[in-house]
Amino acid sequence: MADTLILIPARMAATRLPGKPLADIAGLPMIVHVLRRAQAAAVGPVVVATDSPEIEAAVQKAGGRAVMTRADHASGSDRVFEALGIADPAGRAKKVVNVQGDLPTLAPADIAAAVALLADEAVDIGTVAAEIARAEERDDPSVVRVVGSPVGQGRLRALYFTRATAPTGDGPRYHHIGLYAYRRAALERFVKLPPSPLEKQERLEQLRALEAGMRIDITVVDTVPRGVDTPADLETARRILAKA
Repeated sequence: MADTLILIPARMAATRLPGKPLADIAGLPMIVHVLRRAQAAAVGPVVVATDSPEIEAAVQKAGGRAVMTRADHASGSDRVFEALGIADPAGRAKKVVNVQGDLPTLAPADIAAAVALLADEAVDIGTVAAEIARAEERDDPSVVRVVGSPVGQGRLRALYFTRATAPTGDGPRYHHIGLYAYRRAALERFVKLPPSPLEKQERLEQLRALEAGMRIDITVVDTVPRGVDTPADLETARRILAKA
């Protein structure tokens, strides 16, 4: 899709696992695994946005494209917005996908599912979630849950995101996957908004968009990709991808 650009923010200074974008998984740096899965989604060009020459070199060695951004960004969304101006200064891309650089097992189809939500002109941001099936995920504060209202088969309109167990009562709960497809204008609006009260309380920046009245829709997918935040996560990703 000529109007869609995928951007992958990646930095070396992760608190719990410094240097993780270059961590070896099945013979390749983690960032290269994410790059290849984004390319496999086949929705548009893929660019890594980084402040690290080492990450830039690893991406280029793998045949990918990387752009250098400032080191002082408060979030991946801010880095993505800067990279968008560098990678597409003419404004050709009308849809921008933010794929986290620590999701080496992300399904390419999930990226395409998030972008497909933008076919609805009422939607500002598309994302994905999976129904929680493991009991330990229902109350884990590291799992971000989305509360949404059904608007179609396998599709929700986001009402709230939280680290708490929600909603209460019987029924499904959904594990949010940190992947966003923005309209370009929505991304620009989002990054220019100040952090919102609920965003600061929950430490979830997507709440800034909801508090500003932006619409986020969600496609429900089958599985949650393995995020890599700790050494234990890295070993799990290595086991998964060694079998792939």
